[in-house]
Amino acid sequence: MPQNSFKIIRRALQITQNKNYPLYVFCLTGEELLSIAEISRISRDDDGKLIGYQREEVKSHINGIVEYLDSEDSLLPNPIILALSSRVKFKSSRGPNVADGLSIAGLLEIPVPQSGEKKPAWIVDGQQRALAISISKRKNIPIPVNAFVADDVDIQRKQFILVNNTKPISRGLINELLPEVDNSSLPGNLSARKIPSALCEWLNNHPNSPFQGIIIRASTSTEDKKNRVVTDTALIKTIQESFSSPSGCLFPYRNMATGETDFDSICQILVTYWTAVKNTFPEAWGLTPTKSRLMHGAGIHAMGRIMDKVMTGFSLKDSDLVNKVEKELHLIAPFCRWTSGNWEELGNISWSNIQNTPRDIRLLSNYLIRTFVQESHKP
Repeated sequence: MPQNSFKIIRRALQITQNKNYPLYVFCLTGEELLSIAEISRISRDDDGKLIGYQREEVKSHINGIVEYLDSEDSLLPNPIILALSSRVKFKSSRGPNVADGLSIAGLLEIPVPQSGEKKPAWIVDGQQRALAISISKRKNIPIPVNAFVADDVDIQRKQFILVNNTKPISRGLINELLPEVDNSSLPGNLSARKIPSALCEWLNNHPNSPFQGIIIRASTSTEDKKNRVVTDTALIKTIQESFSSPSGCLFPYRNMATGETDFDSICQILVTYWTAVKNTFPEAWGLTPTKSRLMHGAGIHAMGRIMDKVMTGFSLKDSDLVNKVEKELHLIAPFCRWTSGNWEELGNISWSNIQNTPRDIRLLSNYLIRTFVQESHKP
């Protein structure tokens, strides 16, 4: 194929599934791929705005791919998925047999960026493979590429989420990306996690939130992770559960038919309740899960279910609401073993042996709810 220092020209098939986002199937070498494609790392700018969507590279995974590629008879059939800039041009071939009703044959022209220019493509899926190929002995191996044209990062994020939704990648990464894309075309299980994830981000940043600065998200830097103790997955699942259950305290604040959500009331409930939790268990709050099971996934889930019991008994118009919630939580405080001792009613299990498993979460939640109800009915 013709090629110069300013562009790569490849034979390609154009497939039209959506007239706004044409698809292309073609090949690139490993060196060519990284010369025209960025890896959009997930992070946040100084204003807290989400940037990118790709997780950090996994060196062990990359090394494994390199080892395989450098072996005899290696084969890499899985395509890399790219989002292409609209600067990329497609010219259909001439002749009567260039189209078969499903695709059109032609030439794809991809500009090669010069010094200081932005690359015209972004890797949506396959960054580990792309990085592995770039350092393997077979840098010129032809790589199958599937690409769609989309300058809009929202479209790129949505495709990244959909491509990786069934793959064993970080659930936290998908959770953090969800609030940045619209609901259209998202599967129901992803749509249900979007609002809880947005609330989790709000709790992590708002100065009135007891969770400010202690939630671990996919964009959290390695340095910042040292000072954070709660995983966003545990908190998001807790909020989602309260949203979806008719007995959940957050359930009345979202109209499932229209999708309208009373965010102000929900934020008030979450801040009020978890501030009361922090005040009730100050010795256990803010520690790592290895030092406090309150900040552990099991503790967050269990206390989230207590939230549904406690907060349904109050109006948001009540005065001195945090103190009133604390008074309710003090009913179970003497029975909690967040940082030391044994849970006597759970088979005398040590505080540190509570695990983030469905069984332990269920046992701990049931015990705390049962204790709360029993103590509430005492004279």
